[in-house]
Amino acid sequence: MNRITQLFNIEYPIIQAGMIWASGYKLASAVSNAGGLGLIGAGSMYPDVLREHIQKCKKATNKPFGVNVPMLYPNIEEIMDIIVEEGVKIVFTSAGNPKTWTPFLKEHGITVVHVVSSVKFALKAQEAGVDAVVAEGFEAGGHNGREETTTFTLIPMVKEQLQIPLIAAGGIATGRGMLAAMVLGADGVQVGSRFVASVESSSHDNFKKTVIETKDGDTQLTLKELAPVRLVKNKFFNDVMELYKESPTIEDLKTLLGRARAKKGMFEGDLEEGELEIGQIAGLIHDIKPAAEIVKEIITDFEAAKREAVSL
Repeated sequence: MNRITQLFNIEYPIIQAGMIWASGYKLASAVSNAGGLGLIGAGSMYPDVLREHIQKCKKATNKPFGVNVPMLYPNIEEIMDIIVEEGVKIVFTSAGNPKTWTPFLKEHGITVVHVVSSVKFALKAQEAGVDAVVAEGFEAGGHNGREETTTFTLIPMVKEQLQIPLIAAGGIATGRGMLAAMVLGADGVQVGSRFVASVESSSHDNFKKTVIETKDGDTQLTLKELAPVRLVKNKFFNDVMELYKESPTIEDLKTLLGRARAKKGMFEGDLEEGELEIGQIAGLIHDIKPAAEIVKEIITDFEAAKREAVSL
C-alpha cells in the first residue's frame, strides 16, 4: 500500500479533482466505485444542493469519497456545517488559508487535504496540520497559482521539503503522466480534465466535445489580476484579450467577467460567451467514456509504462 491509498483507504492513488460544474455525485461515486477517490466539487453548489449531492453519493457508493471546498465561498460556515452533519470523512480545501478551517475539520475526525501551487504554501499547509497536500502545476485547468510553476518542477521541489503525503496535479491524464509524477516524488495524483470528458461528468455535452477537440496551444492562463484561470480560447477569451489592449482596471475586468460566466460555458454549454476552463492536457484527451473505464485505462497505462521504464 502506498501513503495515499492508505490515507484514504482506496485501491488506487488516483483522486478525481473537485471541479466546478463537472463533479457532482454521479462522477464522484463512479470514480470511488472504480477504486479511486471521487470528490464532489462544492464550488458550484448552493449549500442545499451540496447536501443533496452528499446524500446521493452515500447511496451510490459504499467506498470513500470527499468534498472539495474552495474557501473563497460566501456560505463557507454553512458548507462546513453540512459536511460535518452529513458525516463526510474527507475534505480537500483550496483558495484560502488552511489554518482557517483545518482545526475545525480535524476536530470532527475529518481527513484534510489542501491544494497549493508553491513550496511556501505547501509548508504552510503542513504547519496548519493537514494530512496531505495537492501540489498543482500551472498546466492545470481552472483557477491556478500565480507562480506559473510547472508540475514537473513543482513536485520535486515540494517533495524535498514536505514530510506529509504529496499528491501531484496539473497536466496528468494518463498512466504515463501518473508514473512520471510518482517518479518525481508524488505519492498519488489528482486528475481533473480527463474526468471532465467522462459520461458521468455534469458538464454540458458541448463543453465535453470542446475538450476532446482542444489541441496544444488552445488554452491560456489569463485574468491574473482577479484570480488566474486557464481558459479555452473562445469568443469570451478573445474579448478579454481585446480589453487588455486598453490597460483595463480591475473593475473593467470584473465588469466583462460578470456573473455566472463559468456556469454559462461549462454547465449550460454556451461555447461563445461562456468561460471554458480546462487544462493543457486536453490535447491528449480524445474521447468521452465512463469514469470507471478512465480509471482502468490510467492504471493499465501506468503498469505498462512502469514495465517499459524498468527495461530502459
